[in-house]
Amino acid sequence: MNQLVDFVKTWIITLLGLMLFSLGWTLFLIPAEINGGGISGIGALVFFATGIPMGYTYFAVNLILVVIALKKLGKGFGIKTIVNMAIISVLLTVMQKFITKPIIDDRFLSAVLGGISGGIGLGLVFSQGGSTGGTDIIAMLVTKYRRISPGRVIMYCDVLIIASSYFVFHSLEILVYGYVSMWVVSYSLDAFLNGANQSAQIFIYSKKWAEIRDKILHENKRGLTILNGEGGYTGEPVKIIVTVVRKREASAIFKSIMKIDNEAFISMGNVMGVFGKGFDELKA
Repeated sequence: MNQLVDFVKTWIITLLGLMLFSLGWTLFLIPAEINGGGISGIGALVFFATGIPMGYTYFAVNLILVVIALKKLGKGFGIKTIVNMAIISVLLTVMQKFITKPIIDDRFLSAVLGGISGGIGLGLVFSQGGSTGGTDIIAMLVTKYRRISPGRVIMYCDVLIIASSYFVFHSLEILVYGYVSMWVVSYSLDAFLNGANQSAQIFIYSKKWAEIRDKILHENKRGLTILNGEGGYTGEPVKIIVTVVRKREASAIFKSIMKIDNEAFISMGNVMGVFGKGFDELKA
């Protein structure tokens, strides 16, 4: 039963993300003749140049990329990506038929709103272990092996695609708006993912480590690890408490420590992507 609930929840969030991504294009970017990045950007260029609905080009190009990526990312990834691609292709094609005029008479605002909608949409899909294909596949490949911002990877890949819009519109103004949209997508995606996964790793050095340990375990309800260390100056053995908490919980941890030992030495560092009990679940 729990698996069914998780499955339904995952797909509801994914569908919401796909809809936001598609709306970003059809509601803001396409009517304002602004090109963005990714394979959707290629689809938009083809649409502007030939009138072929961008959903068709989007699906065809992505299908080729998915076949190449299957070996690296696994069959599960490929199936989810193909389903997402099919949904987006349908959404883009249908929405383009009904949304033909800009709802905002401001190209800059259209670029910003389109980028925000697209970035949050991608963030929702990424958070469920999915992808919309294209440059997202490249980002997923890189972030699978290295801790690099997916938004940054996508940004680098999209620069060339957006630059190509100059040969269609012959306008530096439209080119600049395309880069504005790209930056907003990247920023929104990173802000969404980092905000959801932002945690803190805290190191605590105190002679009253046992009391602090009990306080964190029983009152703050967080796990921890005790490390054996040695003072570099004194050479005396010391106990070091290491705990990882959500960043919003850090203040309560500090208050607990100060009640016991206001001379405790504490260091805290931001961490992203904490997986395991009490945090996030690894997505296949």
